[in-house]
Amino acid sequence: MSLRSKLTVGLGFLFVIIFSLTVYSSYQIQELSKEAQTILKDNYDSLVYCKNMLLALEDMSLIVSNRFFGSNVSKTSVYDTQLFETSKSTFEGNINAEKGNITEINERDYVDELNINYGRYLKLCLAIYEKGGNPAQYFNDFLPIYANVRQTIVKINDLNMQAVERKSQSTKRNASNMITSMAVIGTICILLAFFYFWYFPFYISNTISYLAKKMNELLKDMGIKIDTKTKDEAFVLLQSINLLENKLIQGKK
Repeated sequence: MSLRSKLTVGLGFLFVIIFSLTVYSSYQIQELSKEAQTILKDNYDSLVYCKNMLLALEDMSLIVSNRFFGSNVSKTSVYDTQLFETSKSTFEGNINAEKGNITEINERDYVDELNINYGRYLKLCLAIYEKGGNPAQYFNDFLPIYANVRQTIVKINDLNMQAVERKSQSTKRNASNMITSMAVIGTICILLAFFYFWYFPFYISNTISYLAKKMNELLKDMGIKIDTKTKDEAFVLLQSINLLENKLIQGKK
């Protein structure tokens, strides 16, 4: 293999090392980014749904409570009616969204439980809304079903919060492993690059030094003196070639 070919192979190898390290680092960072996005996509939406359902549930409960303890329990204001319908739509929209966002173990069971409890809660609210209620019914019927609905939402919320924490810890471990693997691969690449940076100059320098030495010996055998004070092997080699060329030309004359 020619010297030029060897240099080409060496420099090509260095390029492959740098390119491979760049690709590997980019891939690992992209995977880590995807994992972080998955946490947001899978669990953050459920947390938002739970918050919206809790707020809507509180508004519905407040309106129904007014039917029990308000100053005019026989009538319902337009504002209360609109607020109740808005809260009802908000709750049902978020519970339907949550049904399509099941990601954790037991989450489906909690959502089904919530759907059943909400159905009972809504039925009771509508009955109280139409006919009114008494304090005994409030404490015996309304508060327990309200507490069940709220407790089930909290279960779903806690389940997703725990999942976020668990996945966050997993992401941290993966990030730590990625940094370690990148450090190991980077160290290997640096060592290989250092070897090639050391080997090729050493190889070229030794080759030129060997040729310069042989040329000096040849010139000495021919009785030609050469100034070898310089440390530039290439210059010495070129000087030797020039002296040898001049000697051959003079010999032909």
